[in-house]
Amino acid sequence: MIHTTFKRVTRKKSSMRSRLLFAFIGTSVIPIIILNLFSYYNSASIVRENVEEMTKTNLEQMNMSLNVWLDSYEDILYQLYTDDELVNLTYKMNENEDIAVTVNQMKRILRGVLNSKEYIRSISVITANGQVVNCDKLTAVTLDNSWMNTFSLPQEDIYEQISADNQYHLFSTEYASNFANDDYYLFHLSHRIINYKKLEERIGVIIISLDEELLKEICTSQIPGNGTGEEWNSFYFLVDEDGRIVSYIDPAEIGTQIQLTGRDETSRLKAYRDFIRIKQPFGDAESSVYIRHNENFDWDIVNVSNQSKAIERLSAQQKLLGAVAVLSVALIIIIILILTTQLTASLKKLMLTMKKAGGGELVARVDVDQKMPVEVENIALQFNSMLEKLEISMENEKESAIRQKNAEITALESQINPHFLYNTLDTINWMAIDKDEFEISNAISSLATILRYAIDNSNGIVTIKEEIDWIKKYVFLQQTRLKNAFACDMHIEPEVLELPIHKLLLQPFVENAILHGFEGMEGPHQLTVSIALQEGHLDIAICDNGKGIEEQYVAEINQGIFRGEPKRRHIGLQNAVTRMDMYYGKAASFCIQSQPMQGTTVSIRIEEGALKS
Repeated sequence: MIHTTFKRVTRKKSSMRSRLLFAFIGTSVIPIIILNLFSYYNSASIVRENVEEMTKTNLEQMNMSLNVWLDSYEDILYQLYTDDELVNLTYKMNENEDIAVTVNQMKRILRGVLNSKEYIRSISVITANGQVVNCDKLTAVTLDNSWMNTFSLPQEDIYEQISADNQYHLFSTEYASNFANDDYYLFHLSHRIINYKKLEERIGVIIISLDEELLKEICTSQIPGNGTGEEWNSFYFLVDEDGRIVSYIDPAEIGTQIQLTGRDETSRLKAYRDFIRIKQPFGDAESSVYIRHNENFDWDIVNVSNQSKAIERLSAQQKLLGAVAVLSVALIIIIILILTTQLTASLKKLMLTMKKAGGGELVARVDVDQKMPVEVENIALQFNSMLEKLEISMENEKESAIRQKNAEITALESQINPHFLYNTLDTINWMAIDKDEFEISNAISSLATILRYAIDNSNGIVTIKEEIDWIKKYVFLQQTRLKNAFACDMHIEPEVLELPIHKLLLQPFVENAILHGFEGMEGPHQLTVSIALQEGHLDIAICDNGKGIEEQYVAEINQGIFRGEPKRRHIGLQNAVTRMDMYYGKAASFCIQSQPMQGTTVSIRIEEGALKS
């Protein structure tokens, strides 16, 4: 027992400095030496793995780039096939009504889109009765179509395939025409023209024809160089689900059929390797082939690489890195000795303060000095800040408990059964209907809808479409109450309708404009609500031409001060801004612009990512 006790007393623990030093040598220096010796004999296989991984990463980036580019053209197509004016003109074409005028009006719409984005070469409309209207950059004759006469499918089959459902249809690249001594290859995005009032009605289709140069540009954008596969040592090409080449560095190969023995990835990869082996794009050098399937368009993205030169260069670099590593290790050991001395001293100071705080001495603080490393200094500052917040938190906790009790009492005092309101309003509604008071019935129905929407899960999330529908009912009631003393216009972009938003976020701004903006002003009164998606942000604007707000109050509200006039303290406005900050934080911003006797504009901007999170 005496011997054992002696060993426990005299045993010394190693210092943090020595542990860091030995750990660094054990985990860094020795492995670096071993790895460099080993990599000298295995560099080729390591390089192949790295190149393969980088190629797969590039293929993934290529896949994302392809989706982004083609999605942008699908957006243009969406705007066309849902355009009300184009739908009406298509109906006129089907009824042979004012054909010449209707064709010119339709061409005006198509011509505006034709020049809106690069690589669009033609836009064609095929109506249900077989008439074709097109705007085409590749023909000098306005009535001609540059590609339909040479396409592999007849016009009737094209129409049937596109109009069979409400999906996007993609036709692979084919030779279209020769224009201005240049051969053009086009692929086509298409969709059925939709009348949302009669979704299943087949009235026509619209086709956007895109230059294959777009696909080539997407492929070459992933590879450095000035445009030749030999300088790049790699290139990409695209193949559709039937094995036809959609885009290739040599246009003569577009449309070439690659014989696929199966749909699985192994069979497709073998077929592409056989094709490249015959074409020999890099001469006698061996080529590596990788594929990535694009699910959106059912295309294969194929990468062909010549890795021999890369392996040679990387092997030479690895030998050089081995020599540099030896010198670096010696320098790092010296540096670590200096740094560990300062680090351990700073950590001792930090631990001493933590010990005091752990014993209940909350006024203790870490003394920060210039010798502390930045990381330790940050920890010390955060620890000091945490102690300060802890003191404040203990004081606030008492106040919070009192406020919570008061809030519970207030909630109980104001509690009312929502179903009682709904049933009562429903009874009044039927009484109005019995007396043929339909205007009163409409007002009561709108009020019931507003109450149900506001009371049920008031902090819930709805789509912008649902929020706008509710705002419309609210505005209708205000117009009824004020005897149509103001007009309201709403400009809501279609792409924002399904975005999520918190309920009742816009109502206080609309109410503020109606109740305070128009008060005491002679008409005509105008309220405008606009919502659009721009550069990754949801922009909301609520404008009125009312009496405006004094400059001093505008400045205060924009700074978050809601003092207002003595009788109007902007409680609803303050609540809305507070909720918006609680829901979206720094991802949302709020601004008011106002001129006395000219009107007020409330601008709200929310990051799109914050809406979906």
